[in-house]
Amino acid sequence: MQNCGKLAGYTIFITGASRGIGKSVALKAAQDGANIVVASKTSEPHPSLPGTIHTAAEEIKQAGGNSLACVVDVRTESDVQAAIDETVDTFGGIDILINNASAISLTNTKNTAMKTYDLMHQINARGTYICSKLALPHLIKSRQNGKSPHILNMSPPLSMSTDWFKNHCAYSMAKYGMSMCTLGMAEEFSEYGIAVNSLWPRTAIITVALEMISGWNKQVSSVCRKPDIMADAAYAILKRDASQCSGKFFIDEDVVKEEGITDLDQYAVDPSKPLIDIVNPGPAWDGIVAAFNKS
Repeated sequence: MQNCGKLAGYTIFITGASRGIGKSVALKAAQDGANIVVASKTSEPHPSLPGTIHTAAEEIKQAGGNSLACVVDVRTESDVQAAIDETVDTFGGIDILINNASAISLTNTKNTAMKTYDLMHQINARGTYICSKLALPHLIKSRQNGKSPHILNMSPPLSMSTDWFKNHCAYSMAKYGMSMCTLGMAEEFSEYGIAVNSLWPRTAIITVALEMISGWNKQVSSVCRKPDIMADAAYAILKRDASQCSGKFFIDEDVVKEEGITDLDQYAVDPSKPLIDIVNPGPAWDGIVAAFNKS
């Protein structure tokens, strides 16, 4: 039986989709029968982290979608271009780009090595920019073909509050670089009918990669949500008309509520535990971040 969901026939290029939030979004869209490109670095099994582009691609097929696994380091222009070319050769175009690949270090200035600073800026800000730039011609064609093209950046709402910068300035700068892409490209690409938006979680989202970060307290996982809420929110955004929905900084919890989902406990790792708000960081978040600077 052929899938006929809202995203059926759409080709979605997702960076960092071999695990975590990226893979969750991919599996959600796959249920509609979408074509999913898993654009990530992990082609061989990692000694500590489960999942590769190939295992993710197989899960996508099992969920009902078509898949293409591409080895991509978003810091390398030739990698991105090669993957985009292969995507177009395989599926005929690109309709949606999800800039999900990200590097994180919740360290303060004293404890942030410059190679870590460079890594975060190259993957988060530069990676988002280059993927958007190279996908643009195909997104324009998507609109010309009568589809509703989107770029969705997994990045935070822009705020000049010091709470965002005092503890992990380098990381916030890199993520804000992604958000600045949303701000500028939404206006720049409006003439083409391409939507550019950001999506950010209300609370920390637990992933295997996050748990592997030095300084992460495993008990903190119990006050996080699962990636499913980001997948449901992303899916809801991507279903919207691109001409009517651009330049927005969405919060996952708000989006799913707009979709009529009232049971948010389903997304919690432990519904009995209070969740930590990372949209408006407070003492609880400061305590978590402090652990990274002691490790």
